[in-house]
Amino acid sequence: MATTHLAVLISSLLLLPLALAAYETVSQENKTEVVVEGMVYCQSCDNYGSWSLSKAEPIASAKVSVVCKNQRGQVSFYKAFETDTKGYFFAELERFKMSNSLLDHPLQSCVVKLVGSPLESCNAMSNVNYGLYGSPLRYESKKLYRKDYDAVIYAAGPLAFRPAHCPAPTHY
Repeated sequence: MATTHLAVLISSLLLLPLALAAYETVSQENKTEVVVEGMVYCQSCDNYGSWSLSKAEPIASAKVSVVCKNQRGQVSFYKAFETDTKGYFFAELERFKMSNSLLDHPLQSCVVKLVGSPLESCNAMSNVNYGLYGSPLRYESKKLYRKDYDAVIYAAGPLAFRPAHCPAPTHY
């Protein structure tokens, strides 16, 4: 009886590396990525000093960064991203790691910041939706299912640059 248990134990130990390899293959095939999306605009001078984006125009090729910090406040992820022709950014956080599932979760640890605008006429950073210091992420129940990976999509912003000089408002 003891030899039967020993044989089962040895067989199990010999099969363990194969089981782990199969698990890793499945895990890699069904990898879940974190994505952050949002928009970047040029805020109209009419709304200077407010968070209003009425009359705002999207900015193509604007740069934003995604910054994540671990529970000790150290930067654990940083990458800059560029908007498309419609001012939209889709930031795939490749190699983003969470060591603590709650404290390192993207909703708690990541923000999006303005980096730069290609428009000379609209390149002053505004703090619309905290774009200067870090716009928090929002979970909006969006997921993307692809053949090689799944993605959980978070939103930030919208963020805005503004003209460096706006004409003084005229009062009638």
